[in-house]
Amino acid sequence: MTDYAPRKGLTPEGIRLLVDAVLHEATLEEKVGMMSGRGFFALHKASGVWGSDPYRAGGGVDRLGIEPFYFTDGPRGVARGQSTAFPCTMARGASFDVDLERRVGEAMGMEIRAQGCNLSGAVCVNLLRHPAWGRAQETYGEDSYHLGEMGAALAEGLQVHNVAATVKHFAVNSIENSRFKVDVRVGERALREVYLPHFKRILDAGCATVMSAYNKLNGEYCGENRRLLTDILRHEWGFEGFVHSDWILGVHTPWGAAAGLDVENPEPVHYGTKLVTAVENGQIAESVVDTACRRILDTYYRFACAEDPLEEYPADLVAGPANRALALESAEKSVVLLRNEALLPLDLDKIGSVAVLGHLADLPNTGDNGSSRVRSPYTITPLSGLLEYAGDAKITFAGDESDVQAAAQAAAKCDVAIVVVGFTPDEEGEYIPGDLNLGQDVLPTDAFDGKTAANSGRNNAPRGGDRKDLGLPAHQEALIEAVAASNPRTIVVVVAGSAVLFGSWVSKTGAVLQTFFSGMEGGRALARIVFGDVSPSGKLPFTVAADAAHYPFFDADAAEIDYGYWHGYALLERDGITPTYSFGHGLSYGDFSYRALSARSLACGSITAQVSVRNDGVHTATEVVQLYLAPPGQAIERPRKILRGFQRVELTPGETKTLHFTIPAEGLKWYDPKSASWKTETGEHGILIGGSSLLAERLQVQVTL
Repeated sequence: MTDYAPRKGLTPEGIRLLVDAVLHEATLEEKVGMMSGRGFFALHKASGVWGSDPYRAGGGVDRLGIEPFYFTDGPRGVARGQSTAFPCTMARGASFDVDLERRVGEAMGMEIRAQGCNLSGAVCVNLLRHPAWGRAQETYGEDSYHLGEMGAALAEGLQVHNVAATVKHFAVNSIENSRFKVDVRVGERALREVYLPHFKRILDAGCATVMSAYNKLNGEYCGENRRLLTDILRHEWGFEGFVHSDWILGVHTPWGAAAGLDVENPEPVHYGTKLVTAVENGQIAESVVDTACRRILDTYYRFACAEDPLEEYPADLVAGPANRALALESAEKSVVLLRNEALLPLDLDKIGSVAVLGHLADLPNTGDNGSSRVRSPYTITPLSGLLEYAGDAKITFAGDESDVQAAAQAAAKCDVAIVVVGFTPDEEGEYIPGDLNLGQDVLPTDAFDGKTAANSGRNNAPRGGDRKDLGLPAHQEALIEAVAASNPRTIVVVVAGSAVLFGSWVSKTGAVLQTFFSGMEGGRALARIVFGDVSPSGKLPFTVAADAAHYPFFDADAAEIDYGYWHGYALLERDGITPTYSFGHGLSYGDFSYRALSARSLACGSITAQVSVRNDGVHTATEVVQLYLAPPGQAIERPRKILRGFQRVELTPGETKTLHFTIPAEGLKWYDPKSASWKTETGEHGILIGGSSLLAERLQVQVTL
């Protein structure tokens, strides 16, 4: 029998011939077997922990000795073992650090390989259309360009160690509670300009696989949407990898295979024998199966035949010193300083006592408990991080929301108060039904039909899902109000996956930080920021509105919803509404000034720009310099400004650096549904550069195309 095992160094032509041989040798049943996952629920029943074991997620022919793909989830790390818990994706989005995200991907890739997997679902880039979305923490933010750059970096990093990366959920998946049923209606221009460009950017960067979404797009489930999976993804974009479904209810009929869905996960419910029968009856062409298997095998051999950067991937790579240091760096760069009334940084030598308050201050809280959960070996909470840094002689836990007045009285006796507020997996995250405990219970077989069965007599309340309120819980606001009234030197730390509406309490505080879900090293990062070892450099990857009505319509239980062209900073600017905090906002311990902005168009149709940035402050600090395009908007209405570049630059006091940007020709275009083509508008285009979408308006030049 032919040896079908992968061989290191095999050329693309050699891989093609090997795939041809496998397709010739494999039976129809074996080929269809490659198109489904298997064994997930048996593994879950044995371990009692959702997704904790390497799971066979497509590919593989046992008789021919061909290994399958083994999948692990985890946008904030590897969702098995005791892996490194990095800050959640939204936090890393706030870093605007492409290089850091690539290194995070590499670290995840090493830990994936060390734990027996070769397929990762970590690249989640569904656009944040509304901050109530429960899984907002799993994506990078509201801007498509930003999503594409950060997601491409993570995919590239993962694949360094020959782990096939998956970008998900394709597409328009940004409601959690009704994700299995909602029909998202999107016009062609909005789809092309707002909801798809980041997916294309990531696939153009080489991301190997795609996960389809649960929801419908314009009346058809994404996992069976031929226009999405074949016409756009394959024919227009030239994607050659495979598409696999989301879990449980990602596939509804065998016809998904003909639409372009190559693998059904986690079990062969609608593929398997049903797909074999459909082929044998002539309802689905056998070429559909061969095409899907060719995509799966091409992807498998591409990675399996490539040389590994490391000679081996031992278990001690998992949550090792290098990755812990990377988690700390990522947490430090993710913190956004929203407000600072000359209070931060604190001087440890001059501060006598610091009161830490709020029940979240010492709660391990790294994000939701669904498919993205990472069970790290430890978590440094805000309180433990501050205690480790400054000692219990200066740091004291002074109470929580259970007795607001006692907490305020304790805070009044200290030099500074730090109040930690926000959310846990109970308030936001992947929706976990009340009759399903992912840590202990096993999904019943009838869950495949969208049902859940009673398990072990439990009657648990649902957890996570979409947020019901965009503000902080009332008892947390009451704690802030009371503490700030008793001690004006109050710092508020907000733990949340996306935007929080801030009440009147903000103006009464000395400083406000948003740390998101900051991972296993988050508490150490907070202490180093507060005491000035590190200057905060995170920027908001979303817009914080002053009123919930300023966001697009959102219905967590919708059966059908329209997704329009406008959201985020583009929507508020169109409507002339000033946000509480603009997209890209984030303060620093430095003081940055910009000058000498210039830009010009090139013969190839692109625009190049440069600007000089100086740190006029007394602290070494990092600025995230953001470039926005202001199109003419005469041919058709377009946003007043569109993010088209960002760079981090570290500057010592008094130092100046010059940064260079290029907007490729594709970045200037808009989509014309009438001609089904991309067009470049002639006329004057504004180039705006600054430290946020709002500040960028202060410095701009015009370029004529």
